[in-house]
Amino acid sequence: MKPLELPGVLTAAQLAQTADHIVSHQQADGLIPWFDGHHGDPWDHVEAAMALTTMGRRDEARHAFTWSAQHQSADGTWPTEIVGRTVQDASVDANQCAYIAVGMWHHWLVTGDRRFVTAMYPVVRDAIEFVCDLQQPGGAVSWSRSPAGEVSADALLIGSSCMVLSLRCAMALADLVGDSQPDWELAAARLAHAVAVHPDGFTDQSRYSMEWYYPVLGGAVSGSAARALLDRRWDEFVVPGRGLRCVSDRPWVTAAETCELVIALDALGDAARAMQLMRDVQFLRGDDGGYWTGWVWPEDEVWPVERSTWTGAAVILAADVLADHTQAASLFRGRGLPRLLEIADCDRHCFASMAAGND
Repeated sequence: MKPLELPGVLTAAQLAQTADHIVSHQQADGLIPWFDGHHGDPWDHVEAAMALTTMGRRDEARHAFTWSAQHQSADGTWPTEIVGRTVQDASVDANQCAYIAVGMWHHWLVTGDRRFVTAMYPVVRDAIEFVCDLQQPGGAVSWSRSPAGEVSADALLIGSSCMVLSLRCAMALADLVGDSQPDWELAAARLAHAVAVHPDGFTDQSRYSMEWYYPVLGGAVSGSAARALLDRRWDEFVVPGRGLRCVSDRPWVTAAETCELVIALDALGDAARAMQLMRDVQFLRGDDGGYWTGWVWPEDEVWPVERSTWTGAAVILAADVLADHTQAASLFRGRGLPRLLEIADCDRHCFASMAAGND
């Protein structure tokens, strides 16, 4: 396969340099922190591993996923923040734990490495079981568990939207290894319904752009409803020539969020706006191939002063999607993923399961 490039935006050499930047921060044990000396977290670690898979850096990607396997707790979780080898925040974020399913399905699509993915499947299974245990009666998933074991009553639209994609990837992996998981199908359908139909049931984080576009990125909202959703607040969040605001009430553009919106737009077939945003955000590229996390105005300066690994990873994944380069480029379009059950199907599923249990 030819190296990934995005003509007119990023050369193959530039994207390879961004992958090198990510690898330069990977610890000897496989963890990929935000940057040297900073913490790593389970979600951004997986995102960085996905970027390395995309770029053909398979050894480094497998090293990262192996770290996840070796550091998973018995209950299927990882702590929210790890610095070096020390746990800095022992709380557990459900969305961060679930994302390993996306990483492994992505790895399968790109590499076709059935042996590695099969070996990693128990890690995915245990993480998803933990997430399903945190699902609330209305379908949303509680966002966290404290170090003392207390589960938050809050559910976040951002995290729940992402977990729709994680559950669908987990279902695909279960099908791949022959491990039927009908309960995951029900959980995904109920979660997607909560995101798409009852977004007001989540803790309000509407100032964050992620709450705006993540229901589309995760696949819970699609088609004309997704286009209407993005159009509704487009002018509030998108800064022409610069990218996407992280929050609506601050003059702060962030590269990773911009690239995620690029991926969401691609899923809707909106290639023109996706490509324009991808071009716009290149002003945050550093000389070493890393990307500054964000930029503020009117100061016209980068902030924070960091080139985070997960930001570079988002650029690589967005480039792959726009170039339609690897077999995983269509993952966020939902191609090849199990469909989401309708709520009526869920009721029939539950009835059938109860009837079978009474036999």
